[in-house]
Amino acid sequence: MVTSLQLRSIRQLVFISFFISLVPLITLLLQSQRDFSKVSQITEQNTLFFVGIASDLQGLLNSGLDLQRLIKQYQVLKEPQLKAITESLILSFSKKLDSLCINVDEVGECSSLRAAVTTLNEFHSFNDSLVVDAYLARFDQSLENLQLDIGNFVDKKVIEQQAFLADMQKRQTWSTGGLVVLSLSFILFSAQLIAKPVRKLQTVIRAIASSSSSLPPKSVSGPEELMAVERDLFWLNDRLNQLEKVRVALLRHASHELKTPLASIKEGCAILSENLVGNLNEAQIEVLSLLDSSAERLNLLIERLLDYNALLQQAEPELDNLLIKPILDDCAKHHRLILQQNNQKLQISAKSSLTVLSDADLLRRIVDNLVSNAIAYGEQNSTIRIDAKSHGDDIWLTVKNQGKPIALALRGEIFEPFKRGGDKRNDKVMGAGLGLSIVADCARLVGGTINIEDVKDADVCFKVVLPRGK
Repeated sequence: MVTSLQLRSIRQLVFISFFISLVPLITLLLQSQRDFSKVSQITEQNTLFFVGIASDLQGLLNSGLDLQRLIKQYQVLKEPQLKAITESLILSFSKKLDSLCINVDEVGECSSLRAAVTTLNEFHSFNDSLVVDAYLARFDQSLENLQLDIGNFVDKKVIEQQAFLADMQKRQTWSTGGLVVLSLSFILFSAQLIAKPVRKLQTVIRAIASSSSSLPPKSVSGPEELMAVERDLFWLNDRLNQLEKVRVALLRHASHELKTPLASIKEGCAILSENLVGNLNEAQIEVLSLLDSSAERLNLLIERLLDYNALLQQAEPELDNLLIKPILDDCAKHHRLILQQNNQKLQISAKSSLTVLSDADLLRRIVDNLVSNAIAYGEQNSTIRIDAKSHGDDIWLTVKNQGKPIALALRGEIFEPFKRGGDKRNDKVMGAGLGLSIVADCARLVGGTINIEDVKDADVCFKVVLPRGK
């Protein structure tokens, strides 16, 4: 029943865990209360006992002094009345002695004192004062010895009480330690009951975030609230997988459907440009040139859309030590024609021995998209500069161009997919807003970062920080 309550809800689990954790502490409290009550009772009993012993001993000593005085008086006066008083006092002294000796477990001097009292009981027959003095001296010495024995007996009782208290304190200490450890064990066990399903949720969330092909098996028991969250996470994963399939299918079909008429348009432009259907005048040639340029740009946008889709599916980059200079030179060669059309120049500054720890394809995408962005938004008749240099354990790759600076309000979202700045491109073509998001994702996959820097020698500067090769 306890197990079912523990697994029914978080509230019940916390309540039961708290109650179980309190059981050892409650036990400790009850045990301490019982021990303290016992100590109080023993202390009270011993106090009363010691006070009674002291009172009886003092009464016995006073009676002993009176007895000695009366015996000496009788030896002088020899009066019958004095004899009766003395005999009565001897009887009273004997009763007090018996009562005291019983309470102190018959200490050794009790028998000697009884013998002395028996001798004094014949006081009326004593005729020699020296004999009387001897008997009284023996009696007085026995009283002193009895007083010492009782003192030792009381000290022994005190030591026993102290030993008992010390033993109880030791037992209380061990009990406290054991019960505290047990309570902590219950607390840890209860915390584990709560933490285990939470860690399971974390595992599921990480699996969803990493696009894992399979999730951990569903829990069959646990708090209802956490199991409900787990069911929602599995539903969310199924929904994301469905959306991913739809997205991939949409991009695949869209690219196919777009490339088919695009190929027809390009083929038609080629036929017209070769005058296979007749000669064209200058105005028609200009329109044909614009159609051909637009077709090429549309083809580029389709390729970038597919490139972004491939990037999203690449989860594990293949990192290697790469020479960065050849990659930059290859990028410059790839953009040579468009640079000539815009009257732009590309200046590269990088040591031939400089290496970077990266994925070759991802690094080419970073450089290509940054250069394409600089060409599209940079001023005509200007120079685009690419600098690569080492800085500690990192490589700083910067792409600078002249043009309208990026507004501060746009810098926070410009690296998100399908987000564009408000400036017009030089080619008057509306971009898809994927270039910089591809750069950011590629940099993240290889362990780098990208941000916008404000520099004095350029209007726009993108800086990519990548791990340095070895």
